[in-house]
Amino acid sequence: MTSELADAIQRGYDQRDRANMAPTIAYFQALLAEHPDHPVLVYEVGGAYDTAGEEETARGYYERALALGLDGDPLRRCLCQYASTLRWLGDLDESLAVLDRARREFPDSDSVRVFRALTLNDAGRPDEAVAELLTVVTGHPEVTDLGRWAVGLRGLAQWLADGRPE
Repeated sequence: MTSELADAIQRGYDQRDRANMAPTIAYFQALLAEHPDHPVLVYEVGGAYDTAGEEETARGYYERALALGLDGDPLRRCLCQYASTLRWLGDLDESLAVLDRARREFPDSDSVRVFRALTLNDAGRPDEAVAELLTVVTGHPEVTDLGRWAVGLRGLAQWLADGRPE
């Protein structure tokens, strides 16, 4: 990724209007035409379609970006967005599989845990969803007012994740 390309991607985001994604989609499509098969640009095009509510189209771009060898932080972001898209499309098992991969590759990622919690909730597994969210918020007690409750809440998160053992 050159600095020029990174700047061009940022310009696309700076000009984005979530209520009218057509110009952003066109912008990222034009960039992709200049840099065919660039995994980050393929991912960004997918993200633009995703934001526009065109999940099925976004899915194809996410899958292509992953096949092209996306890595690093763009990989983490793509896995989260792809899993979220799969969740919206009702493919909950596939969404969880993507998020399980993301957890293996990015074990300390709060975003992965939050997206996993959303999918778990939609899959009818609310205790596991709450456990994931508790793990996120108790991992940063210094930026919340959880203070001394953080350790106990982490224990509750584990208890919920373990299926409420006696």
